[in-house]
Amino acid sequence: MPADVANEAEVENYVKKTVEAFGTVDVLFNNAGIEGKVQPITEVSLEDFEKVQRVNVTGVFLGMKHVLPVMMQQSSGSIINTSSNAGLDGTVNIAPYVTSKHAVSGMTKTAALEVAPHGVRVNSIHPSPVETRMMRSLESGFDTDNTEAAQKDFVSRIPLGRYGEADEIASLVLFLASEESTFITGAQYRIDGGMGATP
Repeated sequence: MPADVANEAEVENYVKKTVEAFGTVDVLFNNAGIEGKVQPITEVSLEDFEKVQRVNVTGVFLGMKHVLPVMMQQSSGSIINTSSNAGLDGTVNIAPYVTSKHAVSGMTKTAALEVAPHGVRVNSIHPSPVETRMMRSLESGFDTDNTEAAQKDFVSRIPLGRYGEADEIASLVLFLASEESTFITGAQYRIDGGMGATP
């Protein structure tokens, strides 16, 4: 069901329609996100900063706000929030994105503590660069004249020597959504080709 994740009425509606159709919400995967412009903090407009927060932070907040009551009432459910390796570390020239992904990390842990007594789980995943449109945009932003060089620079920071693939991220999400992860909540899962192990 199409929805603007930053529009509360539309989020309320997708939750309502889901419950009407299925009687429950077992899993929420908060994955909508935008990267914003590549530029130093001193050049970021307030409008651009707030646009990234609206999608990446408000979208996650609203999804949890309206799905959690359903899950708490049924005493079960799993929420997976997409943060980023940038939600655990700093990265130059993408402050709005980094800020938003750190916010997702903190919001995830807070929600996990609040709803654990109700049997609901909330975790975050933290991918490295993944082979998607977003990385094409970031490569272009970091080096407009030579996106190949930008890609090589990104890859050079990943010990496994390549970008992740979307299906690899999906496998982790599926695990966290499943009954195989029933004792996991409030966790931050790096899926980053080893980037978290580097100094």
